[in-house]
Amino acid sequence: MAFEEMKMKPNHGCPVQATINVMSGKWKVQILWHLSFGKLRYAELRRKLGRISEKVLTDQLRQLESDGVIQRHVIPTVPPMVDYSLNAEGEKLVPLMESLCDWGSEHFDMKPNLPRQRVSA
Repeated sequence: MAFEEMKMKPNHGCPVQATINVMSGKWKVQILWHLSFGKLRYAELRRKLGRISEKVLTDQLRQLESDGVIQRHVIPTVPPMVDYSLNAEGEKLVPLMESLCDWGSEHFDMKPNLPRQRVSA
């Protein structure tokens, strides 16, 4: 779904809901988090996510790219290689995810299950 279309979804004019819509999906937060550490090739990302099917990963990546938060880079080799990374708008989501992690850790008395240390973009 294009970013312009996403803004037209019934968010009742709420930018918070629009932002949550971009990040909602079973794997999107984990994809965004792994990409916050730097660019990853498709196979590397799939390995890090574990039990995600190729179809679901492809769909989630396409949606995130369409929503304007990740970029896809094709490396012209035979066979072609593709890597993914956060773009500037995607980088802006990282502090939000960190805050949500902090809130969830405290509220639910849980430890994060993904690494927290990242290199600044």
